[in-house]
Amino acid sequence: MKSVLVRDEREASIDRAGDRLAYLAISYGLLLAVAYRSFVDHEASWDLLGLVLLGGIVGSAYRLWRGVWTRGAAMVLGVTLLVSVAVAVVVAMVVRA
Repeated sequence: MKSVLVRDEREASIDRAGDRLAYLAISYGLLLAVAYRSFVDHEASWDLLGLVLLGGIVGSAYRLWRGVWTRGAAMVLGVTLLVSVAVAVVVAMVVRA
């Protein structure tokens, strides 16, 4: 069955850009909620943090599966992992003090 709506590349690229922005808003919003719960309410928010990680894992796995994983994407992933580990170490040291 043919679709009633015919979409061109411009519409598809706008949809993808909108989805990217929505993903960023949700991811950083969840990270802020995790930080707030941790620092203000002194609660562990592993469920929310897990959602952020799951989103990144699903996106990366899809890119690998479709064969569009690039060296740049690998570099971004590596830098992100290094920065997150460094931040985790600093936060752990501050909390202990």
